[in-house]
Amino acid sequence: MAHALRLAARGLGRSWPNPSVGCVLVKEGRVIGRGTTAPGGRPHAERIALAQAGAAARGATAYVTLEPCAHHGKTSPCAEALVTAGVTRVVTALTDPDPRVAGGGHAILRAAGIAVTEGVMADQAARVTQGFLKRVTRGLPFVTLKLAASLDARTAMASGESRWITGSEARAHVHLLRLTHDAVLVGGATARADDPDLTVRHLGGTAQPLRVVLDSRLTHSPDSRLGRSAGTHPVWLLHSDAAPEANRRAWKAAGARLLPCPATSEGRLDLPAAFRLLAQEGLTRILVEAGATLAAALVKDGLADDLALYSAGRLLGAEARPLLGGLGIAALADTPRLTLRETRQIGPDQFSLWSF
Repeated sequence: MAHALRLAARGLGRSWPNPSVGCVLVKEGRVIGRGTTAPGGRPHAERIALAQAGAAARGATAYVTLEPCAHHGKTSPCAEALVTAGVTRVVTALTDPDPRVAGGGHAILRAAGIAVTEGVMADQAARVTQGFLKRVTRGLPFVTLKLAASLDARTAMASGESRWITGSEARAHVHLLRLTHDAVLVGGATARADDPDLTVRHLGGTAQPLRVVLDSRLTHSPDSRLGRSAGTHPVWLLHSDAAPEANRRAWKAAGARLLPCPATSEGRLDLPAAFRLLAQEGLTRILVEAGATLAAALVKDGLADDLALYSAGRLLGAEARPLLGGLGIAALADTPRLTLRETRQIGPDQFSLWSF
């Protein structure tokens, strides 16, 4: 199962709207087939592993990180494929909460006389599959909030100068982080200030994450890096009814996809509604590279699940721009308490991963 989970982790960011699943087929102490959900979500991991094993799958044990599917879509259920292949035992980590499955895959296997063992390494599997699980059970994507700051929690000089607070090694690590998410998202203010690409670079010919901008009035220019590359690497822009028609036409002409979204009474996009909309579009894992205002809003609205923090050995002083905007919290007892999941040295900088 640990091997299957490593396979599942390899597919993160490329299998949406389906979960990234790992499958390992073992017979007589030897791995005879293994698979990871293919880019775009098909074929499923079980079918890839069965194709590798061929006739040798008869009598094998399948280790699968998520319950095999039980519904008919573009293909027949993976549970039926395992039965047809003659697998004699299936070990799974998680039951699929999708109502179309929800125990149905396990039932198909047991009805065919296959021994089923559930819940093996369930906690580890839930961590790998958390984006899909959250989208299915709560209608929201899993959100990683990425921030880079000095030791005194400042992200830029008062002038806005911020390139580069962290070193080249940390910036390369950000590209790896982008690769494990379905989409990279920024607010309109960050897009206008930084003119980012939001692509994965320096890692060879890898697939690119979707790029998303929250821009109520579509004031980020189509003649930007995002606009000029929208025809080759997809760009989605969420906007309100207040976006001028001329701006909409210009972005559509650039090749971007526009998604209307409800706004607050102050004219800002309704963040919970925006992220529900992105989940409805199939996104399971979103990396938010936010400025202080958007970062604080995500924390206040309870939309951030993980915090990926890059800390540089610099001191910028009180005049510099802060890591977070106001949270409106008066008492220390009411502040969010995060759980440290990982820390490591990356070049001269420190990376830490926290869960809310």
